[in-house]
Amino acid sequence: SRPRRFGKSLLTSTLRTYFEGPKELFEGLAIEKLETEWTQYPVLHFDMSLGKHLDKDALNRYLHNMLENNEIRLGITTREAQDTNIRLTNLIMDAYAKYGKQVVVLIDEYDAPLLDVVHEERDLPTLRNVMRNFYSPLKACDPYLRYVFLTGITKFSQLSIFSELNNIQNISMVKEYAALCGITEKEMRTQMDADLDAFAEKTGMDKEQLVEKLKSYYDGYHFTWPSPDIYNPYSLMNAF
Repeated sequence: SRPRRFGKSLLTSTLRTYFEGPKELFEGLAIEKLETEWTQYPVLHFDMSLGKHLDKDALNRYLHNMLENNEIRLGITTREAQDTNIRLTNLIMDAYAKYGKQVVVLIDEYDAPLLDVVHEERDLPTLRNVMRNFYSPLKACDPYLRYVFLTGITKFSQLSIFSELNNIQNISMVKEYAALCGITEKEMRTQMDADLDAFAEKTGMDKEQLVEKLKSYYDGYHFTWPSPDIYNPYSLMNAF
């Protein structure tokens, strides 16, 4: 889990591209040397960000639409299934059978359909059951899954969607992944060094003055202790 505008969707799409195997897109990056096989896996990618402000029926239609889009992209014929969990199970099994490889499942903003009703007693239980039902195959299909990754805004356990999924690890506040999203000061000073020079010249400040100014505005995120200083990427990019 990370705040809004923190690069979660970019991270998810990067993982999708990596697992789909086009090595040439990663030339010059660390992964080019770290990865030696570049195995292509079937990838299911679900973006829940547009599933907001929906009632039960509309949410079910939205989930079926995303399942259909993944089926079309992977060239898999839809098997009759009214329930989203059965359809997702069929999709995972059929992708595994067709490609002979375990399936990668990427879910961006897993909690989006529930955020606008998270404090409501009337609608939350109904929509939570819809999402819990949809995610349930992630445990039942474990032998057929190579990798599962989810992003969201809320704490992983807060919405009680995954009470049955004991095979997923929450890395939100694990030290090794503290800087996975966002921009660290080290990254800003190295990868954006030429931009800092241009920014400083434009504003009439020397570089260190500028860095201190940027730090006072956009630094302050820490997801572990100890943690590197994390800058809000969206705000920092807007400043540049």
